[in-house]
Amino acid sequence: MTNITFRSAKAEDAERLGTIAYDAFYNISAAHNFPPDFPSPEVGIGLLQMLVARPDVYSVVAENGRLVGSNFLWEADEVDGVGPITIDPDEQNSSVGRRLMEDVIKRSDENGKRSIRLVQAAYHNRSLALYTKLGFDTVEPLSGISGDPVTISVPGRIVREMFADDLDAAEDLCKTVHGISRRNEIAGSLPMGLAKVVEVEGRISGYFTQLGLFGHAVTETNEDLIALIGSGSEIQGPGFLLPTRNGEVMRFCLENGLKIVQPMTLMSRGFYQEPRGAFIPSILY
Repeated sequence: MTNITFRSAKAEDAERLGTIAYDAFYNISAAHNFPPDFPSPEVGIGLLQMLVARPDVYSVVAENGRLVGSNFLWEADEVDGVGPITIDPDEQNSSVGRRLMEDVIKRSDENGKRSIRLVQAAYHNRSLALYTKLGFDTVEPLSGISGDPVTISVPGRIVREMFADDLDAAEDLCKTVHGISRRNEIAGSLPMGLAKVVEVEGRISGYFTQLGLFGHAVTETNEDLIALIGSGSEIQGPGFLLPTRNGEVMRFCLENGLKIVQPMTLMSRGFYQEPRGAFIPSILY
C-alpha cells in the first residue's frame, strides 16, 4: 500500500464506494453471525450517493490504482461524527483504515471542534483497538434495538410531531443533557416529518429526530423516552441504539416485543459530558 493516495470523494465514486461499504459490512457481520447493516448493495450505494452530495459532510477516499476505501466526517454542528468508514475486504489490515481515520481526526482538530465521536460494532475488536489508540474513549455501551412499532400511553405525557417552533426548546434540552448543541441536525430532520416531541403540562421534555440509526433522542427522564419509543413510530432501518446501562428502558423495550440485535459502542475523543437525562444516540453519536 505504499502507493496509496487520498482525496475527496466525487459523485462518480459513489457506486464503487457503496459496493465496498456493503461488502465490508457484510463480511464482518457474517464472520460474527450478526445481520448485515445494509440489506443489499443498492442500499449502500444510495447512502454513499447521499453522503458525497451533502455539503456538511467531509469525505476522504483511498485509492491505489482503484478505490479501496472511504471515510466521512459529519460537520453540521459543534461535535463531529465519523462514519461510515469502510475498506475493501481485500485490503483489510493494511493500515488504510488507520490513515483514513487520521485524516478525519486532523480535519476535525484543525477546525477547532470540541469533540469527534463515532459508534462501532462491539464485536469488531480490531476497530475498537484502533479507535482507542487514536485517542477515542469508550463512553457508553449500546444495544441495537429493532422490531415492530410500539403503541402505549404514558400518563401525563403527550407526544406529537416536532415543528420549527420547537427547535429552540429541543436545542436547549440537548445542551442541558449533553452540554452540546445539535441544532442544525435537528432542523435538518424536520422536512422528513419523522421528528417528535414529548410534552409535560405543555412543556417540551424530550424529542427525537427519528427512531432509527440516523436519528437521536434526548429526554429529561426515562418516562419521556418511553413515551417517545411507545408513540407508534416506525423504527427506521435496522433499528435504534439504546444505552445498555438504561435497564428501565431496556426492560420496557423487551417487554413490548422489541429485540436486541447487536452490541455497539459509543466512543468520544475530546469533550464529553456524562448525560444528565435519558437519550438515544444516532449511529454517529
